[in-house]
Amino acid sequence: MAYSDDLPGHGRYDYAPLPDRADYDWPDGRRLAVYLALNLEHFAFGEGMGAQLAPGGPEPDILNFAWRDYGNRVGVWRLLNLFEDLDLPAAVLANTAMYAYAPEAMAAFRARGDEIVGHGRTNSERQGTLDEAGERRLIETCRDRMQAEEGVAPQGWLGPWISESGVTPDLLEEAGFSYLLDWAHDDQPVWFRTRSGGRILSVPYPQELNDIPAIVARQMNADAFADMIVDNFDEMRLQARHGPLVMGIALHAYLVGQPYRLKHLRRALKHIRDNLGDDVWLTRPGAIAAHAAALPDGVVP
Repeated sequence: MAYSDDLPGHGRYDYAPLPDRADYDWPDGRRLAVYLALNLEHFAFGEGMGAQLAPGGPEPDILNFAWRDYGNRVGVWRLLNLFEDLDLPAAVLANTAMYAYAPEAMAAFRARGDEIVGHGRTNSERQGTLDEAGERRLIETCRDRMQAEEGVAPQGWLGPWISESGVTPDLLEEAGFSYLLDWAHDDQPVWFRTRSGGRILSVPYPQELNDIPAIVARQMNADAFADMIVDNFDEMRLQARHGPLVMGIALHAYLVGQPYRLKHLRRALKHIRDNLGDDVWLTRPGAIAAHAAALPDGVVP
């Protein structure tokens, strides 16, 4: 019998061992780029998907819908105040449904100058289940709505539920997006090939320092999630001496906007703010993507 080690692949990037990569700096010689990603999401009532506080009953699932809606009515404002108190920049990963449902929340982050990243229409649906024409229509419709609301087209995209089809990076590049956040496969930006012969940058987005997997899936306590953030920051500062790294922190207003969790998140973010030094770049993912894209060819794998 003949054996083969060849497995189906995506063909988007090649394997590149971290120690063998070219070294480079973030702006001003900094080594660790840190960004906050606040997911603002709106959900259909009585249908579709959504994180669950407790096992949901038949639709309409009042318990879980109302729990998630707490984030847009209350939690988001507490997080906004926290970011203001600590003078922290943020990236808002927004469903376009937020513009109609909670325009005041979107306006508040716009006024801060925060980056608005495409995050689909609603987290009640996945884009990866659509046919190519439907997915293209979704991406382009979200892009156009965000450009109309923000005055500038979004450069970044995170699929609802990290959902991709086999052609998502191609469709994003063709729609004018410069980077995507779906892949949690690296601690540095990585170029993805696209079918046009072009490319789109993958910026690291966390699935470990992410409150949904940590708190909802693994049922971690608020203090343990905050400790994860602190420990990850301290360790990545050490690791970044050997090469530039990206540390993202993914937050959802209905989770960490709860007061007892906010207390511990405040402690973690204050630790970062108080220990910036000249080696840490507190930034947004769009700035990370722009800096990496401007480096000479071959530096970013």
